[in-house]
Amino acid sequence: MQTILGSGGTIGKDLAKELLPYTKDIRLVSRNPKKVNATDTLHPADLSDPKQIDTAIAGSDVVYVVVGFEYSLKVWQQNWPTLMRHVIDSCERHNCKLVFFDNVYSYAKSAVPHMTEDSPLDPPSKKGIVRKQLVDMIWDAVKNNRIKAIIARSADFYGPGNDKSMLVTTVAENFKKGKKANYFGGVNFIHTFTYTPDAAKATAILGNTEDAYNQTWHVPTTSEKLTGKQWIELFANEMHAKPAVMILPVWMMKLLGLFMPIMKEFPEMNYQYEQDYILDSSKFEKRFGIKATSPAEGVKNTVAAMK
Repeated sequence: MQTILGSGGTIGKDLAKELLPYTKDIRLVSRNPKKVNATDTLHPADLSDPKQIDTAIAGSDVVYVVVGFEYSLKVWQQNWPTLMRHVIDSCERHNCKLVFFDNVYSYAKSAVPHMTEDSPLDPPSKKGIVRKQLVDMIWDAVKNNRIKAIIARSADFYGPGNDKSMLVTTVAENFKKGKKANYFGGVNFIHTFTYTPDAAKATAILGNTEDAYNQTWHVPTTSEKLTGKQWIELFANEMHAKPAVMILPVWMMKLLGLFMPIMKEFPEMNYQYEQDYILDSSKFEKRFGIKATSPAEGVKNTVAAMK
């Protein structure tokens, strides 16, 4: 039995498809789970309730945490550490392995231009502090032989049907509406993005590879070092739009935050767009012989899914 906590999101749906080569015994867990594969088992659960978490995990061999809480510091601080603590406790109780799908927020600002699995963890943001707390909880449990675990780490992502991707929401969706793309920091910095189907496939592979456990892995992320401007141009060309863009400075984000609460969450993360941002996934690529989907193909598939 392989169980996906947070199965309703983009990564969760894609992950369910990618697990089929390994097992047909897949349990999908969310508030209102829906089948992805004909053989999936649906398990409705409120993941704020430790008893429901434990019931959802019971009987599992591998548990994937791909939960997507609201993009809010307050929500993250309240919900993430509690969830992770209960998940770790349940995995230990039921002797199952844990795979945590993580982001890069816990890395030091100085690591961002070229992030590897060995880059220092020293988050400059409050959201990053929350993410590091989760990482520390997992490795502490591993160190004390309570569980086996993997951290599968992704860059900012994009892909078909992904309504939470910055590239999709602020670039592609704006072009679709006949508006200029919005971007943060500077468009001339390199920014690598992870294609969601690649991330899901890699996570499934890792979860089913015994010697991958108790390590951090970067999922395949494009080795083509495109700038923000080049990403915007790819979307514009695919959507037959003009590659016009408006850079949102921090002061404007804060101003917009008075009317759009989510905009309040972006200023502290702006450092990721004020320098090159390269997630190095060569460790995974060398171990498994799988490379990331090209930006051109990824953008083409993402735009096609919007029609």
